[in-house]
Amino acid sequence: MDLDKVNIEKELKIVFMGTPEFAVPILEGLISKYKIRAVVTQPDHENKKGMGMPPIKELALKHTILVLQPQKISEEIDSILALEPDLIITCAYGQKLPKELLDYPRIGCINVHASLLPKLRGGAPIHRAIMEGYSKTGVTIMHMSEEMDKGDIIVQRQTDISQVDTASSLHDKLNILGRDLLLEVLPSIIDGTAKRFKQDSTNATYAFTIKREDERIDFSKTKRQIYNKVRGLNAWPGAYCLVEGKILKVWNCYESNNYFPELFDGQITAIYKDGFGIKVSNGELVFTVVQLEGKKKMNANDFINGLKDKNHFIGKILD
Repeated sequence: MDLDKVNIEKELKIVFMGTPEFAVPILEGLISKYKIRAVVTQPDHENKKGMGMPPIKELALKHTILVLQPQKISEEIDSILALEPDLIITCAYGQKLPKELLDYPRIGCINVHASLLPKLRGGAPIHRAIMEGYSKTGVTIMHMSEEMDKGDIIVQRQTDISQVDTASSLHDKLNILGRDLLLEVLPSIIDGTAKRFKQDSTNATYAFTIKREDERIDFSKTKRQIYNKVRGLNAWPGAYCLVEGKILKVWNCYESNNYFPELFDGQITAIYKDGFGIKVSNGELVFTVVQLEGKKKMNANDFINGLKDKNHFIGKILD
């Protein structure tokens, strides 16, 4: 064992900045090999059970790591600089870092981003990769810059997106991929031998944060477009449509080979053993797992069996 290398790793002052579940395996990996001086994460948030803490905070407290939770990162710069970080590592933190903070660490500020930059710059790269029909994505370890997701690339690793992947399953693939890639490349970042490559912004695409209007299903779209939306918003926040004015979230569906040119887009076509069909622009989708507002997630047939007037369900129009 190289004792000098071990001592250098333990003496490094590393500050980690992240918030959601995606960043947890990355921080866990870092904790296993390096001493983390502090964690910076978003403030606690209110949920159905009261005030909930970010997943990264829970992990940090478990390991007795100092936690900072500024409403605005600009308000906590002095506290972070007082830690004299040699290296800042971010992953899905949720706020833009000021130049003063980016310029301070002697090794630099690096970020773990869940796409193959310059593809899918922005806050929702996992959701958008599926929603936009990408067949491949990956993870990028990059130097941070003042412009969001435009810093120099250090290393990337690719993975396939299967036709049954959801945002949830892809999330779980990418955070493990990100952890392993970061731990693999970090020694060369620390000793200054890691290469860096400029991004080609002419090939950039954008993964804008999901808004409420992005969640609504448009039945004039193709069955593949809607199928991708449903997968891309599963397990959060969920694609939805309206049935008799109530929100119906759609958690799973599949494309059928049926076609109903005489029906309107959004019209219920038939009830099947595993769900119910909906006419879309170029054919039919079958919804198999749904959730009516105020109810639990359920199989589509259980939803139909719970209707007071299920015999008249065929022909209704969802919007």
